[in-house]
Amino acid sequence: MRAREEGREKNMKVLSSSKLQVKNLENIKKIVVLSDTHIPVRTAKIPEQIIEQFKDADLIIHAGDFQTIDAVNSLADYTNFIAVCGNMDSEDVADKLPEKIILNIKKGNKEFKIGVTHGSGAPEGLPERVLHFFEEKLDCIIFGHSHKPLNEKMNNTLMFNPGSPTDTVFATINTFGILTIDDEIKGEIIKINNQ
Repeated sequence: MRAREEGREKNMKVLSSSKLQVKNLENIKKIVVLSDTHIPVRTAKIPEQIIEQFKDADLIIHAGDFQTIDAVNSLADYTNFIAVCGNMDSEDVADKLPEKIILNIKKGNKEFKIGVTHGSGAPEGLPERVLHFFEEKLDCIIFGHSHKPLNEKMNNTLMFNPGSPTDTVFATINTFGILTIDDEIKGEIIKINNQ
C-alpha cells in the first residue's frame, strides 16, 4: 500500500493542473467540512454527530481519503456535495474526483475564493506546501492528509484542515469542521463527542 501511496503522490504533483475544477456558487452560509474518513477501514460510516450537521448545511466539502467509491456515493446523496480525491483513495475514486477545486462563492455583494485539495508528503510543512499548490490568491484553503485539525491564517489565507472524524492513528482526537460565511469566512473545529 505504501508504494501505491508514494506513486499517487508523485502523480498528484504532475496531474494537478489538469485535474482542477472551478465551481461558482451563491448564498452559501454554512459549510460542513470533512477529510480523511477512511471508510470502511477506520469505521463503517460517518459519525452521527456529523450527519446531524448536514441537515442545515448549505454545502458539504470532503478533502479526500474516502478510500472507496461507496463512501463517496454515500455522501453524494446529501445536498450540495463537493469533494477531491486523496492519496489513499481507490483508483475509481481518483478517476471520479479532481485533485483540486476552486470555489467562487458570491454572498450578497462579496465574493470569496476557497481552494480545496487533499495535500501530500510529510505532515511537517504541509500548510505551507498546500498554500503554494494554488496559483491564485485565495480567502481559504481546505485540505486534509495529516489528520490534524488546523484553523489559522497564513499570508491572509485561512488554512483549514478539519482533521479526521474516524482515525486516531495520527491524531489524538477525532474532529470535523464548519466554515461560516458572512462578511468573512470563519472556521470552527468540532470534536466528535464519543471521546
